[in-house]
Amino acid sequence: MRTAVTVLLLVLLLLGAIALWWRFRPAAHTEEAVTASPGYAANTAGGSPEAAGPTRVYAHNLMLRRGPHFRVYVRWLRGEMAPTRQGANPSFDDPESFFLNVKTGVLRANIGDIGTFLNAGMIAGSPLKNIALSADGDQIKLTGTLHKVVPLPVEMIGTVAVASGSRIRLHVTKLNVLKIPFKGLLGAFHIDISDLFQPRGTPGIEVSGNDILFDTQVLLPPPHVRGDLAKVRVVSPDIEGVYGNAEKDVSRVEQWRNFLRLREGTIDFGKLTMHHVDLTMIDLSNDAWFDLDLAHYQQQLVNGYTRMTPAAGLQIFMPDLDNIPQTKVNQSIGMEWMKNRNAPVPPEVTSH
Repeated sequence: MRTAVTVLLLVLLLLGAIALWWRFRPAAHTEEAVTASPGYAANTAGGSPEAAGPTRVYAHNLMLRRGPHFRVYVRWLRGEMAPTRQGANPSFDDPESFFLNVKTGVLRANIGDIGTFLNAGMIAGSPLKNIALSADGDQIKLTGTLHKVVPLPVEMIGTVAVASGSRIRLHVTKLNVLKIPFKGLLGAFHIDISDLFQPRGTPGIEVSGNDILFDTQVLLPPPHVRGDLAKVRVVSPDIEGVYGNAEKDVSRVEQWRNFLRLREGTIDFGKLTMHHVDLTMIDLSNDAWFDLDLAHYQQQLVNGYTRMTPAAGLQIFMPDLDNIPQTKVNQSIGMEWMKNRNAPVPPEVTSH
């Protein structure tokens, strides 16, 4: 009897020791698993970003499509991708979800594209219609139709410069209506520069004397660009903005491939969320610009190919949108293929 009681006590003590060890065991295996796992997770709508801080952005020769009527040409950019809404991640599927905070960069926009975009309803309510913009040497020329009692053809020429708040100032040097010089029209038609835009009803435009101030963060489509604009000039057929001391960087990276690189922070794309971002999109073509369309980037993804780096980052080699064959259709590998080990691997997989 005493022997049975002794054995029972020993078993109880052993079980207690095991329970204490399990409760206070080292977390080495858990830490290793977290460290070794890639930074991807299922995309949960409304979730808080798990990786603090903004995502760093680097881009070279990137043509970023911002809607159907506007493109931004990024010769070089170093900056940050920051969320616009607290508690939400920047998302490639929602250009309104982030802005680009440019530290140094050289960005261009086609002057004609700006006119097309303004005509598409950006200055709705303005009496100025049928706007056409073009370069005139180192100045910008605007033509249009001013609806004031009767339709009046308008031609305006001005120089561009940086204004406070990183806005762009267009200083009007010449304004003709009905081919009559501006000064001769003031008395006859009671027209001044503010009549062209009615700035009280046009967000992002302010008229001060002979100057028209444009706030590109308000006027242009997302993703919106912020930063200290150091210089703006006409480089026909474009208008160019320089942020920081970026002109030396442009020369230094001239021979680099076209790419977009994202590091740190958290971003969403498609059904995935990437924490501690390490993502590089590389232009497959050998042309002047990496054409990235945020509205159709997934089409570019599925027609390119992806590989994981040893550090669990992603490199995505992408074709320009216009270079995707219209006849090519990428098929998903379904369960029927998975169940047949003798079915051949799709050729687009083996070709990479």
